[in-house]
Amino acid sequence: MAEFAYPPVDFQTDPSRYVHWDLEIDGDIAHLTMHIKEDRPMWDGRYELKLNSYDLGVDIELNDVVQRLRFEHPEVRVVLLGGAYDKIFCAGANIRMLGGSPHAFKVNFCKYTNETRCSIEDATAHSGQTWVAALNGTASGGGYELALACEEIWLIDDGNAAVSLPEVPLLGVLPGTGGLTRITDKRKIRRDMADVFCTKAEGFRARDAKKYGFIDGSFPRSKWTDGIAAHARTVADANAAAWPQRQGAGVALTPIVSTPVDGGWDYRSVQVRIGGDYGDRVATLTMLAPEAGDTPSRDGDTWALRAFRELEDALLHLRVNHLDVGLIQIMTRGSAEALKVHEDAVLDGASSDWFWREVQLHQARTLRRLDNMSKSLFAIIDEGNCFVGTLFELALACDRSYMFLDDDGENTVELTRASDGSFPMATGGNRLDLRFPGDAEAAAAVRDEGGPIDAEAAEDLGLVTMSADDIDWEDEVRIAIEERASLSPDALTGMEQNLRFGGAETCETKIYGRLSAWQNWIFQRPNAVGERGALTMFGDPERPIFDFRRT
Repeated sequence: MAEFAYPPVDFQTDPSRYVHWDLEIDGDIAHLTMHIKEDRPMWDGRYELKLNSYDLGVDIELNDVVQRLRFEHPEVRVVLLGGAYDKIFCAGANIRMLGGSPHAFKVNFCKYTNETRCSIEDATAHSGQTWVAALNGTASGGGYELALACEEIWLIDDGNAAVSLPEVPLLGVLPGTGGLTRITDKRKIRRDMADVFCTKAEGFRARDAKKYGFIDGSFPRSKWTDGIAAHARTVADANAAAWPQRQGAGVALTPIVSTPVDGGWDYRSVQVRIGGDYGDRVATLTMLAPEAGDTPSRDGDTWALRAFRELEDALLHLRVNHLDVGLIQIMTRGSAEALKVHEDAVLDGASSDWFWREVQLHQARTLRRLDNMSKSLFAIIDEGNCFVGTLFELALACDRSYMFLDDDGENTVELTRASDGSFPMATGGNRLDLRFPGDAEAAAAVRDEGGPIDAEAAEDLGLVTMSADDIDWEDEVRIAIEERASLSPDALTGMEQNLRFGGAETCETKIYGRLSAWQNWIFQRPNAVGERGALTMFGDPERPIFDFRRT
């Protein structure tokens, strides 16, 4: 199937627009059913979503479900994930969609679906909403990987249903959404049995899947409905005792609205511009702090939630719809004092109010999405900036930071308690400590600085890459950007992903590191996507032809 130029992807949806998911809230149990309409793919006429297979549009809806359950339904203790069709839960990512997609889309598709699955795990770990996969039929490839993101996996035992990761034998690629890592690091499955499983296209049925740890349990078809319901009730009751603070009515998520403007688009608190002096290779993303007098409110429109949802949407558009952009300049503007008022509302409220805790968790997830951008990130800290507290995390996430050294020392940055671990990275650590690997004294010295820090002190403390006065400022920034834009984007992606995730690895960092390197490479190899590659030939009567040289 020939690749085609896909139209811009819209990442915003809501329950009234869901096509592929049925959501029913029954007290403290949410029943989420994967109900794929095979004639409703994201790209009309390109492929059919057979066997409950999914494309990016399906996952955009799923991501929305995960977020809305956390904010709009705090009463939910268990999310029971099942399939709408008999004998099949999900056949995974649609192969025709993958086979006909450009390389960059394949990789970004896998990255987005991974981030959605990580948000499912985050909801289980931090929001008291335990996800339980109730596999009413076979779950293969991405379908099983979706189940792996759940805390528990239950499989119907009907003699036919199985779980499998058939990507290696059938497609010549790897499980693209964390499958290999989750079966070894999360489910602690032996390496030899993982090897057998991943090279056995048909996978394991209930007995062997349970024996080797690929599922948590099973029920025969005659007891399936009652057995799953009883188990969900048990988990919900346990969560009610463990998470008593999740009380009260939910908070509706307000629509995220962007407005096209010359050279980019605007939200209320985020502005994006592409082009200018550097052409389409460079984008400028400016985040606006709350205005003076804008007080925090316990609703979906409060700055701390809305602005970070806007930032998340902007990052996704830059990632998927603007492939030529290789570098993002990140800037901030606004009132530092107003920002700190909103920050205090989040951090003070997070210990006792589930809503503010969810806002903090969403900010952390959005910052991790920034960490995971396959684009260079430069913080431009110029006059009028608001790199303070929560927004200074943006600068800490960047590959480099340039700060204007003014004569009167009024151009400053400021750390607050938000930098003490409020927004953990995928590694589990915080960005300030990880900025100074092996040097706890340097991080402590930065924390000891009270109040605003001017450019000279920021450079001396190691908080910024470079400071420059008005004589050198424009040239230093211009040269840095032009130099970056001249380098190989492939080499930069590899370098940046290695440097951003320093320190001890976690299951999450392994997933993204392997996606960025291994899957990125395999997706370009002829054995997978060549004229006779396995991904290209899938569904045809002819077998793929491999180049059997290992390197």
